[in-house]
Amino acid sequence: MQKQILPYLKEMNGIQHKTVKGSVSKSKQKSRRQRWNIRPSEISINTLNPIRAIVDGMKLSPNPGKPMIALSIGDPTVFGNLPTDEKVTQALKDAIDSHKYNGYAPSVGYQKSRDVVANFYTCPEAPLEAEDVVLTSGCSQAIDLAITVLCNPGDNILIPCPGFSLYKTLAVSLGIQVKLYNLLPEKSWEIDLQHMESLIDDRTTCLIINNPSNPCGSVYSKEHLQNVLSVASKNCIPILADEIYGDMVFPGCKYQSMASLSSDVPILACGGLAKRWLVPGWRMGWILIHDRNQIFGKEIRQGLVHLSQRIMGACTIVQGAIESILNDTPQEFYYRTLSFLKSNSEICFSELSTVPGLTLVLPAGAMYLMVGIEMEHFPEFQNDVQFTERLVTEQSVFCLPATAFEYPNYFRIVVTVPEEMMMEACARIREFCQRHYRPCSQDSNELDQ
Repeated sequence: MQKQILPYLKEMNGIQHKTVKGSVSKSKQKSRRQRWNIRPSEISINTLNPIRAIVDGMKLSPNPGKPMIALSIGDPTVFGNLPTDEKVTQALKDAIDSHKYNGYAPSVGYQKSRDVVANFYTCPEAPLEAEDVVLTSGCSQAIDLAITVLCNPGDNILIPCPGFSLYKTLAVSLGIQVKLYNLLPEKSWEIDLQHMESLIDDRTTCLIINNPSNPCGSVYSKEHLQNVLSVASKNCIPILADEIYGDMVFPGCKYQSMASLSSDVPILACGGLAKRWLVPGWRMGWILIHDRNQIFGKEIRQGLVHLSQRIMGACTIVQGAIESILNDTPQEFYYRTLSFLKSNSEICFSELSTVPGLTLVLPAGAMYLMVGIEMEHFPEFQNDVQFTERLVTEQSVFCLPATAFEYPNYFRIVVTVPEEMMMEACARIREFCQRHYRPCSQDSNELDQ
């Protein structure tokens, strides 16, 4: 009996099993290691978060005479001025009190919770059912699964520049090449479509579109998204749509999901509760599978299921609360949040757009604003990292240098801080720039004339 079982055990799950009763040969005994030599894996070595790498390398010593104002953190809950709605909190309490969600859920999420998400986002142009939804541990895991299911080592993906640093972190760790396509600040951060298309080759397996944008705060028009889809369709490239800020557009602007405009391009749309519902720590995200003409087919769907089984995904308690969160949160909550973000963005734009040496693009959504530094007017600093580092030292205002987004000589401002703090931060940035601004020789000649 033992002889019949052992060959099976050796083969099972690719695990090699030793036979019993001292059958290991002397030659194998001699090959045993004589000393410890534990090395980190290649994937761990290749995993690098650019934001952490840059921030950890900065010399940040705030001015002790001024309280610190951090405009760098993309977490809307930090200052306590943007709480989630009471309906959202109560939904979580009810899920806990029900004692129904304390166990394991299927790796892709409870069927009922997936159905709720599908019903919330379905539309005639992009219908969804529960089988089209994979629940994940935040939008970050959704992006991770989407990249991993579409790409192999040696493939390449196209990502925006400037863009969210996680795309590169995930791709490079998996041996996937990253190609950066340009966004155009003079066109409110629209995509340079010609440049994007020029990057496509036979190993391009995914195009990432982030709308509304982190770090730019831009919101693409329907026409622009249709042009993006035309490029993807022409080159048969699927799209990963990072829509974590979907519907977070300021009053007067309109958001259009990528899938609602696609007739033939398959899309994996990634989203979650983090930003719109102001609960990033609850770690609830999702992938919406918008297959077109069955191009993804069963293989991609099954691949996502397999990948989701590596960990037990989304929090079960939040899954239990999601029906009430999506269906009962009042519209006034969304409007109040977006009105605040728009007001803060306008304050920041108004205060800083008149500061010599800075250039700004007015955002239309999300929680961010990008500020350009005309480095020729600040000769004391070599780059945006040094500029923002000194800003902390002198004024105790921390803005994230856009080198973290592969876009030097800009910095990103998060507009979720309380209004009075935003006003104070802008005043300090103005004072800093006035102290260090130097006119170029050409500017001096013009003034003399």
